[in-house]
Amino acid sequence: MSSDPNKHPNGTPLTDDQAVEILETGTIIEQHGMMRWSSNYAFLVDVAHEDTTVMAVYKPQRGERPLWDFPDGTLCYRERAAYVASCELGWRIVPPTVLRHGQHGLGSVQLYIEHDPAVNYFNLDEHYIPRLMQFTAFDYVVNNADRKGGHCLKDEQGQLWGIDHGIAFHEARKLRTVIWDFAGRTIPDDILADLDRLCDALNTEHSALVEDLDELLSKRELNAFAARVRKILQTRRFPRPGPGPNYPWPPV
Repeated sequence: MSSDPNKHPNGTPLTDDQAVEILETGTIIEQHGMMRWSSNYAFLVDVAHEDTTVMAVYKPQRGERPLWDFPDGTLCYRERAAYVASCELGWRIVPPTVLRHGQHGLGSVQLYIEHDPAVNYFNLDEHYIPRLMQFTAFDYVVNNADRKGGHCLKDEQGQLWGIDHGIAFHEARKLRTVIWDFAGRTIPDDILADLDRLCDALNTEHSALVEDLDELLSKRELNAFAARVRKILQTRRFPRPGPGPNYPWPPV
């Protein structure tokens, strides 16, 4: 086993596909306990496959707290759907995430990102502006209702990741985020090009993306997702705050 929990024993980093294979087919060999501050049950676990062991966050379906506006037992599916959307965009915002059974039943299992917990959105420097623009567009199209500052993790290589997407993809507007820096500004062309490719995949019957999301979201949620992508491509501007609550609580 490597001293770095998310690398091969020879020290080379895992690719996302390799991480997904380990998370899907590996054996959950150790549970380190419940993670603090989580609204729902979340466990830090080790997953071993052949000669590689990774750390992951396991969120069992039956540990999800009931919400008035999201169907019961769907948060783990939304975690996976966010990863699928992130992959389609090519942005690598969401860490590798799978759906599988663990010690507490079906749940999402997401690669754990080693990070400094003292670093979050509120103390990032200007170097991360292009990345935060991707976060802003992503959170709008997936309708993320919970982008806290602490849900932006900087890994040991300096890459910024987004976590906790269990309350996303609602058909009604639910966008709540701390990232409003770019509200109303024109979206850069490279981000629009990626969104345009996502739009094509969502509008192609039986595309791999649509078939994946059909297993994770309701038809109305999938249609609303496609409509948000079309809308942001039409406006070509980052969203502005709307009616109702626009910030999550607590903000970190």
